[in-house]
Amino acid sequence: MRGASVTFPVAQIRPLSELLVNQIAAGEVVERPASALKELMENSLDAGAQSIAVDLAEGGMRRLRVADDGGGIERDDLALAVARFATSKISSLADLERAATLGFRGEALASIGAVARLAIVSRRAGDRHAWRIACEAGMVSAVEPAALSAGTTVEVEELYFNTPARRKFLKSEATEYARCEEAFSRIALSRPGVAFSLAHNARRGAHLAPEDARGRAAKVVGEDFAQAAVEVRSEGPRLALTGLAAAPGFTRASRDAQYLFVNGRFVRDKVVAHAIREAYSDVLHHDRHPAYVLFLDADPALVDVNVHPAKSEVRFRESSAMHQFVFHALSRALSAPLAAATAGVSPASAPRPGFELPLNARSWPGPGFTQQALAVAQPAQRYEALFSAAVSDERRASAPGAAEPTAAPTLGFALAQLHGVYVLAQNAAGLVLVDMHAAHERIVYEGLKEALEAAVLPSQPLLVPIAMTATAEDVEEAARGRAELESLGFDVAASGPRELVVRAVPALLADLDAQGLLRSVLAEMREFGASRVLVERRNELLSTMACHAAVRANRSLTVPEMNALLREMERTERAGSCNHGRPTWVQFPMADLDRLFLRGR
Repeated sequence: MRGASVTFPVAQIRPLSELLVNQIAAGEVVERPASALKELMENSLDAGAQSIAVDLAEGGMRRLRVADDGGGIERDDLALAVARFATSKISSLADLERAATLGFRGEALASIGAVARLAIVSRRAGDRHAWRIACEAGMVSAVEPAALSAGTTVEVEELYFNTPARRKFLKSEATEYARCEEAFSRIALSRPGVAFSLAHNARRGAHLAPEDARGRAAKVVGEDFAQAAVEVRSEGPRLALTGLAAAPGFTRASRDAQYLFVNGRFVRDKVVAHAIREAYSDVLHHDRHPAYVLFLDADPALVDVNVHPAKSEVRFRESSAMHQFVFHALSRALSAPLAAATAGVSPASAPRPGFELPLNARSWPGPGFTQQALAVAQPAQRYEALFSAAVSDERRASAPGAAEPTAAPTLGFALAQLHGVYVLAQNAAGLVLVDMHAAHERIVYEGLKEALEAAVLPSQPLLVPIAMTATAEDVEEAARGRAELESLGFDVAASGPRELVVRAVPALLADLDAQGLLRSVLAEMREFGASRVLVERRNELLSTMACHAAVRANRSLTVPEMNALLREMERTERAGSCNHGRPTWVQFPMADLDRLFLRGR
């Protein structure tokens, strides 16, 4: 009857059974076969394994086996290994706050044993034989003698056999195997000095011998990435960033080649991800994504790894400092001038910030190709004004009787200009083709940034101050970060509990939406501890100015002017791409030119 009250029986509060508790935990820790594989491989690494073999059947749903040569488990500890919250890795809250191992909660094996048939065989060095324990749907067997040469082997069969509601949410065999393969690849990337092997349905999928980081990246991410990546290495008192980051010329349409490891653990972190995006911001095309394999090693006290059941996220205790450290470390690695990037390396093997394009004799030049005149005409007065000193140096160097250069420049020497757009040059490796507008745009842009960074950002006082509504968080952040806002060109003060008044804005950005810009800056300050939005907007403006100031297409240049451009490129940071992420130069190796003309056949 409508309006009638409904009563419910009062249920008695009672503790959950151990099996049900473990099954609930399994839903968080062991979501699918790939989750179980990750936990087992991490246990192997924590045990000091130097070789880990993975064998899967039906995408890991029917069988998942991980064998290692680590230190093994004591006979008396095997029963504790499958008990929940039993671990040898931490013993106090202080240990938890400084956890340096991959696993530390002591719940993975118990969770797996609650929803699968689990067997562990382990042998420590010096023991006469191995010992075995089994756990099926939470029921633990007695410890029995077993045969194993060394280390530990864990076998998981029929995952979720006793919880069909969970099993039906698993995907197809191919999908589950792909996720297992990705988990395997991440861990293999994190430990290049460890040997790994992977088999699926009795077929070998991967065999990775111990190697250096670049060699492991070549096998897991791809040979093209390993060749295009620059080395990242920056160390501080309590943290370090190392690894490989692809040069701007190597990009992806998706984020499938982005690997970040914090203290050896693969994680996704928005603070570090934002810092990486910022480091690539003015060298990458807007619809492309960078590729990287980066290792952030920090004092465990600075990182909270206990914020996610699967430990796939972390929280930094000093997020602002971490953001700045990663941003500057990666920016330095990506911004090396061309001359420094190839110092001490033979031209044929030097890593080039530009692009190396192999020529295809069948498709280029191809039918209908006609040779066009190479125009070398009168100098452009505006260009000569911008590079007058460099042009004078080039003219003196090319004058009769001038001394021969001691070393060949990275980009070589100019030969001619093609259609008023491209500069053709010869270096030790072969032919270089330069987009003169894109190259000059980068040179002007970096110059503008340097000039601006050397001075304080000027403010533009507003004739009529702007009153804007704000949240309590915005008002608090504006008060706390007043000095920082002033250094960025803002004069902002609270005029009420939920109102701000803006009296001045950055002069370079005075024409932008002041309220929207300030809200974005305050949000960034709350999120990351330091504003990057203003820098992004400022760089967009400088990029537009550089584009208008750069030498235009169809402008004829003399040979000294072209050489001046090449020398400036070699001295300029990020000169391998323009401000919009397009390449500024390409290299045609002599070997490819020889193949084009069938030389040596």
